[in-house]
Amino acid sequence: MYFIGLDIGSSSVKVALVEHETGKCLGVVLEPEEEMSMYAPEKGWAEQKPSDWWSCVCKGIKKIKKVHNLSKNEIAGVGISYQMHGLVIVDTDGNPLRKSIIWCDSRAVEIGNKAFEQIGEDYCQNHLLNSPANFTLSKLMWVQENEPETFAKIHKFMLPGDYIAFCLSGVINTTISGLSEGILWDFKEKKIASKMLEHYTIEDTLVPEVVETFSQQATVSKKGAMETGLQEGTPILYRAGDQPNNALSLNVFNPGEVAATGGTSGVVYAVTNNLTVKEYKRVNNFAHVNYGQNGGQNIGKLLCINGAGIQYRWLMNNLSVASYEEMNQLAANVEIGSDGVCLIPFGNGAERMLLNQDVGTRLVNLNLNRHSKAHVCRAALEGIAFSFVYGIEIMKRDGIETKFIRVGNDNLFRSEIFANTIATLIGKEIEIYNTTGAIGAARACVLADGNKTKFESYMKNDHVMTFMPFKDSAPYEKAYMNWKKELELIISK
Repeated sequence: MYFIGLDIGSSSVKVALVEHETGKCLGVVLEPEEEMSMYAPEKGWAEQKPSDWWSCVCKGIKKIKKVHNLSKNEIAGVGISYQMHGLVIVDTDGNPLRKSIIWCDSRAVEIGNKAFEQIGEDYCQNHLLNSPANFTLSKLMWVQENEPETFAKIHKFMLPGDYIAFCLSGVINTTISGLSEGILWDFKEKKIASKMLEHYTIEDTLVPEVVETFSQQATVSKKGAMETGLQEGTPILYRAGDQPNNALSLNVFNPGEVAATGGTSGVVYAVTNNLTVKEYKRVNNFAHVNYGQNGGQNIGKLLCINGAGIQYRWLMNNLSVASYEEMNQLAANVEIGSDGVCLIPFGNGAERMLLNQDVGTRLVNLNLNRHSKAHVCRAALEGIAFSFVYGIEIMKRDGIETKFIRVGNDNLFRSEIFANTIATLIGKEIEIYNTTGAIGAARACVLADGNKTKFESYMKNDHVMTFMPFKDSAPYEKAYMNWKKELELIISK
């Protein structure tokens, strides 16, 4: 028997197939092979058609079944990971009323900021653990204010993963973790944040029913079966947003455990059971996948760094180099600290961890007689690594004590310079695992039966390498302090 994992991204849908008994991944397919369409009718807007996600899910499931010659009755369950904070609104027949306003759409920023002022810092800090900001509920308020005729037709609003589960099953529901990412969960009262609904004048009937993250949330309907090739009655056993799911994929469940990614943007996701927040204007706080289990209150603190892999890719595209490997080799020929050259990598828009300042990319202390592109490559890797360390320092002020960091084997952390710099400066191991969000979503199906031991056993063959902190941290600390001095000169202006 097998599990299928779906990862609903904004560029593609990934479908993973894993063995029920061993957790071994037999394959992952992408649909479409080119990037999915995104619509931007106004500056700062980003929309996608929910029907496009569903079409890709159907094609992807059929493709992976065909590749592995599977019959529909061999699929024991489906797990879903999805792009966070998106808004899907449907009518009484379940038809989307407009395109989804997705995670990177910024149209509702002012709505969220105004709500923060009116609702008050105390409630946002102690009940929501966040500012309402540009999250799902603020996007729904935008529809209410700007498209009242559409808003009047809403039967339910959903997150992207909720919509895919609905297409599979015909049942509309969500999770506590999902509600928290929409800023609709009251952590202090442990219930739906009715004060937020009242403030936004949104009826509670629009909120989906809440189900457990690890449970039989619904089963595949006759219609869902016909369109996907799955068997009617196949259970949907798991659902979570992409960052909590990435942590799950890396077996990060407990306080002090940290998951990270170093893709186009960077993410540090740390688990804690401390609901006291100080840096909620810089760090987001969401119910983790195991929030509420055995009375626990584990939350995931999420810090995003926009200027990460995109900075290194920009350099590759604009320097006379052929690959990342060549850049890494050039960088390896330069001493720690890049001979004083510092690169501030925040050239991908406003940075929340810098209180939404847009400082851009800065290259400083470049000596045209001494320095070459090798110094720039080293400075870029170090600068991005330093931005992660800077973010981890912010999280430490918010009560996070890091035991270790785990990451997937498909991003910046494959660079020895990058990973060694972070490991040495924070004094903790960085473990690299060969897994993905889609694989994690498939494996999570076993947790619906509470089988944590089996889930943990799935990872035994995933470990790739571990980066240990170097004993001599002095040159790294000196380089980091030089970089931080340059950053603070910029952000204090």
